[in-house]
Amino acid sequence: MKIADRQEFFRRLQDIDPEPATELHYCSPFELLIAVLLSAQATDVSVNKATRGLFKAASTPAQMLQLGEDGVRQHIRSIGLFNTKAKNIIKTCTLLQQQHGGKVPADRAALEQLPGVGRKTANVVLNTAFGWPTIAVDTHIFRVSNRTGLAPGKTPLQVELKLLKAVPKEFLQHAHHWLILHGRYTCKARKPVCPECIVRDLCAFKDKTAP
Repeated sequence: MKIADRQEFFRRLQDIDPEPATELHYCSPFELLIAVLLSAQATDVSVNKATRGLFKAASTPAQMLQLGEDGVRQHIRSIGLFNTKAKNIIKTCTLLQQQHGGKVPADRAALEQLPGVGRKTANVVLNTAFGWPTIAVDTHIFRVSNRTGLAPGKTPLQVELKLLKAVPKEFLQHAHHWLILHGRYTCKARKPVCPECIVRDLCAFKDKTAP
C-alpha cells in the first residue's frame, strides 16, 4: 500500500471514530491487565460479564490475593481456560506486590515477566493504559493487515513490526483500536462487509464481497 493510501486509510478511520477505545471494561491499569489476561480465547462480552463481579470483589493486586485462587475461579468459571487463568492471575498479583509495589509496570520487559503475559498482552496494556504508540497484533489486526495489503506478514511479530513502520506517526496512537474494530465489525473473517467498508477502494483484497 502506497504512503498516500496509508495516510488516507487511517484518516477515514479517524473520521468515523476520533477517539477509539477498547471494549473491555476497566477502571485502572491493573483491571485492564486482568481483563486482557482473561480475554485469551474469550470474547470481550464474556470477559466483561465475568469482571463485573470480580472487580467488585477485588480491584487491586492485594485484594485479589485475599480473594485467592478459588475465589477468582468462582468469578471466571464462564470463561475458557478459567483454571489456568485463575492461577496466572494470582501469580501475577504476587509478583506485582513483591516486585512493583502493587502497581502495573509501564515497561515491556517487566510486563512480559508476569505469568500469562506475552508480547500481545504487554502491548495492549502499554498502548491502552499508558498511551504508548504501539500495536498488539491479535487475529483481527493480523487479518486486516494481510488482507488489505497494509502490512502483510506471516507471523504476528512480522505484522507488528511492519505496522509500526507503515502507520503514519500521527495515527499510531489509535491505530491499534481502529484496526481491531475494523476487523471485528467490517473486515470479518468469514464474510467481510466490503460494500459498507469506508476503505474498500484502498484495499488490495481481491475477493471483495458483493452487495
